[in-house]
Amino acid sequence: MKKILFLGGLLLSAMTFVSCNGDYDDWADPQSNPQEEAVTLPGYTATAADPIDLANPGTSVKAFTLSAATLPEGATIEHTRVELLPADGSSATKKTLEATADGMLDSTALQDAVVEFYGRRPAARVFDAQVYSDIVIGGQSFLVDAGKIQISVTPKAPYIADAYYLVGDMCGWAADAAIKFSHSGADVYEDPVFSVVFTTPKADCYWKIVPQGNIDSGDLWHEGTDGVVGVAVDGDPSLTGSLVTTAPKAGKIEKQGFYKLTVNMMDYTYTIEEMAGEYYMVGDLQGWNNDPATGMTCLFYPQTSTVMSYTTKWKGAYDLKFWAGADFGNWDKAYGCAVDGDNSPAGNIVNSGAQSISAPSAEYYTFTIDMTTMKYTWTKLSDQAPKEYTSISLIGDFNSWNGDVDLTQVTPHNWYAKVSIPSDGGLKFRAGHDWADSWGNGANIADNYYGKADYNGGNMTVPAGTYSVYFNDITTEFVFLAE
Repeated sequence: MKKILFLGGLLLSAMTFVSCNGDYDDWADPQSNPQEEAVTLPGYTATAADPIDLANPGTSVKAFTLSAATLPEGATIEHTRVELLPADGSSATKKTLEATADGMLDSTALQDAVVEFYGRRPAARVFDAQVYSDIVIGGQSFLVDAGKIQISVTPKAPYIADAYYLVGDMCGWAADAAIKFSHSGADVYEDPVFSVVFTTPKADCYWKIVPQGNIDSGDLWHEGTDGVVGVAVDGDPSLTGSLVTTAPKAGKIEKQGFYKLTVNMMDYTYTIEEMAGEYYMVGDLQGWNNDPATGMTCLFYPQTSTVMSYTTKWKGAYDLKFWAGADFGNWDKAYGCAVDGDNSPAGNIVNSGAQSISAPSAEYYTFTIDMTTMKYTWTKLSDQAPKEYTSISLIGDFNSWNGDVDLTQVTPHNWYAKVSIPSDGGLKFRAGHDWADSWGNGANIADNYYGKADYNGGNMTVPAGTYSVYFNDITTEFVFLAE
């Protein structure tokens, strides 16, 4: 109170030297705000500036104007700041930003405040802003409340669609065959990362990316900030780089194979990783079924991007050949060995005149292929009497943890089903529609679509989609292959 009275006295003295026209008549009786230990001075107020767009802000932005002209002679504004709160009442924690006497705020600090309270989505956000200044008169500093204003701020952020699709040689450049990227389902401005796994059917496979809006409008090749995304140079074979929306060109993947494309749409970057190959066993155990519609039930389980394996009880004579996924059903492109019925414990893989490979004996083995060295090996299991299960099923959030979706045992201890997951959520494998034997590993299939599950392990998170699901109850290997 002494401080307030002293300020009133100083201002009253200042008026006798500055004016006799009554402009400062009310200043001798300032109002106080005990909670803030600040005073209000008639005529000293902040006025909000125009709405702020932080897309290209520069170092600082204009947030308000102070009526500094109403101060008496000799008074100076030494320090100004604003206390921000979301106008929607979503937070009671204030954010204090330093300001200049001209009402300028640091654009980076303001951007951080918007993101902290509202997130990164580039929509106009309104703050209640309380403005304070330290005013010095006669060597004495006083905290002055310049009032509350509302500041409208749009944060800096690129356009990010709710969903993206891969188009290119891998799907015929057609909207109805475009491959949808997986996403966590969070706000895309909080999680701007999308990924998709796909097969390139040939060498020099070209690609672009289209947003959901292009699919919805039927204008697949609409360009602009909200349109087609590509690379700057046509045929760029880089596996990492920047994405552009201005005159976007097609990127190129030089090798035929299986890949994961990950994009971060906050900074418009991409990464392409070669994934484990998609290879299917065809043989005596599955009736030599070469129909892609019904025969692709025996997928090799990936170990690395080029090493895959399959564990089961083999018959020991003319057991198998195998195909790359894109070639399934074409006998001219099948992989096998040079001599029909070769039952050696290891051998060379050929795909010209390929013959059937035989297991060394009619027992449990892991058959491993290395597509870099083009060799195969047989490893006999130490346990030749693994536990048998009458059923393996999936259960999870997608079916409210009720009503198991059964997989079919396609070869001894290998299970398969095509499953539709309507929404993101957790799930597990289990045996006998019971929890005595179950498998999970706590992982997110969006991060890696294959792996090993732990016995009675944690729930696995699976994004919405349709999957061909493969599971081996001996090795606990699994694959969720998205369509």
